[in-house]
Amino acid sequence: MKTQAKVVVIGGGVVGASVLYHLTKLGCRDVIMLERSELTSGSTWHAAGGMHTINGDPNVAKLQQYTIELYQEIEDLSGQDITMHMTGGVMLAATEERFDWLKGVYAKGKYLGMDDLEIITPERAHELLPLIDPSQFVGAMYDPIEGHVDPYGVTHAYAKSARKNGAEFYTHTKVESLTQSPDGTWNVITDKGTIKAEHIVNAAGLWAREVGRMVGLELPVLAMEHMYLLTEDMPEVAEANAKTGSEVIHAVDFDGEIYVRQERGGMLMGTYEKACVPWSERETPWEFGHQLLEPDIDRIAPSLEVGFRHFPAFERAGIKQIINGPFTFAPDGNPLVGPVKGMTNYWSACAVMAGFSQGGGVGLALANWIVNGDPGFDVWAMDISRFGDYTNMAYTNARVRENYSRRFSIRYPNEELEAGRPLLTTSIYDRQKAAGAQFGASYGLEVPLWYAPEGVKDEFSWRRSTDFEHIGAEARGVRDSVGLGDISGFAKYSVTGSGAHAWLDRLLACKLPPMGRMTLAPMLKDDGKVIGDFSLACLAEDEFLIIGSGIAENYHMRWFMAHMPKDGSVTITSHNLELVGLTLAGPKSRDVLQACTFDDVSHAAMPFMSVRRMDIGMVPAIVGRVSYTGDLGYEIWVKPEYLTNLYDQFMLAGADHDITLFGARALNALRLEKNFGSWGREFRPIYGAVETGLDRFVAYDKDTDFIGKAAAHAERESGGSLRLCSFVVDAKDADVIGDEPISHAGKVVGWVTSGGFAHASGVSVAQGYVPKELADHNDGWQIELLSEQLDARLQRVPLFDANAGRMRS
Repeated sequence: MKTQAKVVVIGGGVVGASVLYHLTKLGCRDVIMLERSELTSGSTWHAAGGMHTINGDPNVAKLQQYTIELYQEIEDLSGQDITMHMTGGVMLAATEERFDWLKGVYAKGKYLGMDDLEIITPERAHELLPLIDPSQFVGAMYDPIEGHVDPYGVTHAYAKSARKNGAEFYTHTKVESLTQSPDGTWNVITDKGTIKAEHIVNAAGLWAREVGRMVGLELPVLAMEHMYLLTEDMPEVAEANAKTGSEVIHAVDFDGEIYVRQERGGMLMGTYEKACVPWSERETPWEFGHQLLEPDIDRIAPSLEVGFRHFPAFERAGIKQIINGPFTFAPDGNPLVGPVKGMTNYWSACAVMAGFSQGGGVGLALANWIVNGDPGFDVWAMDISRFGDYTNMAYTNARVRENYSRRFSIRYPNEELEAGRPLLTTSIYDRQKAAGAQFGASYGLEVPLWYAPEGVKDEFSWRRSTDFEHIGAEARGVRDSVGLGDISGFAKYSVTGSGAHAWLDRLLACKLPPMGRMTLAPMLKDDGKVIGDFSLACLAEDEFLIIGSGIAENYHMRWFMAHMPKDGSVTITSHNLELVGLTLAGPKSRDVLQACTFDDVSHAAMPFMSVRRMDIGMVPAIVGRVSYTGDLGYEIWVKPEYLTNLYDQFMLAGADHDITLFGARALNALRLEKNFGSWGREFRPIYGAVETGLDRFVAYDKDTDFIGKAAAHAERESGGSLRLCSFVVDAKDADVIGDEPISHAGKVVGWVTSGGFAHASGVSVAQGYVPKELADHNDGWQIELLSEQLDARLQRVPLFDANAGRMRS
C-alpha cells in the first residue's frame, strides 16, 4: 500500500468512486480510494439504481443530466458492463395541484435543454405504461431520459476507469483515525498503515458521521430505512413488453408515494412512506456491510394500497422479495458537498441518496473544487455550507424524517415545513406572534413572513392565497407612512485589527468607505463571478461591520477564513444572533427614530449611507441609514438583550404614525419594485458583476489588486453574455416565484430568478437573466407560468422612486 498521496478518498461507494475518477480525469493521478469492505458496501449495493434528470433545483438537474451522459464514457473506458436500461418514464399526477407542479417542472426543462419532455393526458400515459389505471390520474409528464443501471457495474466502472488513469483503490482497508500535521497535511491512519495526504474526501456514506467525528465534525446526515419490493413474473409485464417492443417504462406516482420499474419479468415498487423509520440514529456499526434490514410491510401498507389502486396489476402479483436497506439523507434531501469551513483540505461528498442520478455530477464538482479551487458551476443547493451550527443531531433527525416522509409530497410556494421548529427565536418572538406573525424558518431562525388578522392563516396554493391582501397592506403601510421589520436573520460580521482595511480592500471589489459611512460591496472570485454582495460600514479606523445574506453565513465565513492573512493582523467575527436588529422604513421613519433618540438624525446630520453608534433611549445601537425596502429607512443593530426594549420604543413612538409591522414577504414585494436583487437568486457565483448590474459598485480603477480584478476588467471589456432584467408581468391569479422560462419572440432565451406581486405599485414583477443582445428590447417578452404564456414588459427603471429621491431625502 502507498504511504502518501495528494488525495485520499474515504469510501468505496458510487460517490467515492466517481470522485476518484473525476480527479484522474482532471490530471490528478496521485489519488487513492480506501474502502473498509468491498466496493459498493453500505447503501450502494442494494440501491434500486434509478436515474433521472428531473430535480426541483435546476442546477442539480444539470448535474443529473451530466451524470447520465457520463455512463457511456465510463463503460467504454473501463470495459465494465453497467447494464444501462434507458426506458424513459412518466411522472403521474392524481390531483390538479400535482399537475400544476408538473407543468412547472416541464417549464423549467425548456431552459435546461430538456426538449423531449412532454405534458400528456392520462390516456397517453396508459399507452406508454399499460399497467396504470388512467382513471386515477388527471395528467402526467413523459421524460425519455429515465432508466436504471446496475449499481455494482456503475461503481466498478468508475473505479476501473480511475485505475486506468493512474489511481489506486484498496478494499478491506479501514480508516481508524485522522490527524493533521502542523503543515496542514493529513495522516490517514488505517488498519494496514498510515497514508500521508494533502487532501481527504469524506465519501463514507453510512459512515460519514463517523469519519466526520474523527476530526471533531458532526455532519447533518441520518440514515433512513428504505423499502422496495420485487414481484414474481407478471403476465401484464410480458404483454406490455410484447406490445411495445421494449421494457416497461419507469413511473413515479407522487400521490401514492411510490416509484415503479421493470425488474426482469416482474416489477419493482419502492415507497417513501410517511411512517418512516431512521436507522442507527447515533452511530453506524462498523461491521455492517452487505446486509439488509428486516422488512416491515405493515409500515408501507398505506402506500401499497394506493399503489395497487393506481397499478391494478400489482394486486394480482406475488411478492418475491422485500428489500429494506439504509440510505443517508441531509435535512433537505440534497447532498453535502464541498470544503468544510475552518478546516484545511477536508472535503465532504456525503448524503448523496440519489447516487445514480447525482453521483457523476457530485464527483465532477468536488474534483473541480479540489484541483481548480472552484466547482465550476452553481452547486449552492448541494454545498455543505448551506447548514449552520444549529444543525445538530436532534435537529437533523427531525428534519430528515420530515423530508423523507414528504419526498413525494407537493411543496407549495407559500408552505413552511414544521419539523425542528421553533428552534432559534429572538426575544420579540412572542410579541410578533401575538401580533399575528406567521413564521418561516431561515437558517434555523423563526422569521415573520407576514402578519395575519385573527382567524386568518396561510392556505397553501400555487396561486395567490389568504396572505395576499395582508401583505399588500403591509407594503402600502411602509410606503405611506412607516413600517417596522425584523432583520435579525441577516448575517453580521465584524472585521477588526491593524490589517482590516488592507485585507478588506483586497477581498472586496468596492472602494472602502471612510469612517462613518457605508457602501454596497460586491465580492468576486478569481474568475470575476459574484460570490457575495454586502453592505460595508466603517465604524472606526480599524473596525468594519459587514451585513449580508443570513442563509449564506457559513458560506461566506468559509471564504473569509480561507483568505485571512497569516500574520494575525485581522480578526473576523460572525455575530449570528449575538447581534440582532430592526429596520424602520418609510417616509415617517425618521420621525419615529428621532422621537427615540437625542442624537440628530436629520438628513443634514445623517445623510444616506451614514452609519454611527448612538443611544436609542437606553439602548446602545449601531444605526445605518440604509434600507432594503428602497425607501427612506434605517437598520438598527443591538445586542440581543436590548431588542425587546428597542421594539417597544419603536412601536410606542410609531403609534402616532400608524406604524405597520411588516414581514419577509412584504420586504420581497418592496425590493422587487426597486429592482433590488437578492443573494441566492439574482446574485450567485455563476454571474459576473456586469451581468448582475453590480458593476456600478466595482472600483475598477482602485490601486489594490482585489480578488477577481483582472477577470472583472475582462468582463467589462467583453460585456459578459447575460443581463439581469426586471419585467412587469400580465399575471392573473398567480405570480412567478423563480425558475420559470423567459421567452422572446416565441423562443425560450432566459429564466426567472425571483418574482412576486409589487403591492405598493399594484403590478406583478419578475427578475431574470436574458442574453445581453436582447436586454434593450422593451416588448416581445413572455414568461410561462402554470402552462400559460404571460405577456411581460421590460421595466428599465424601478417602479418606485426611480431617481432614489426619497431614499436619499
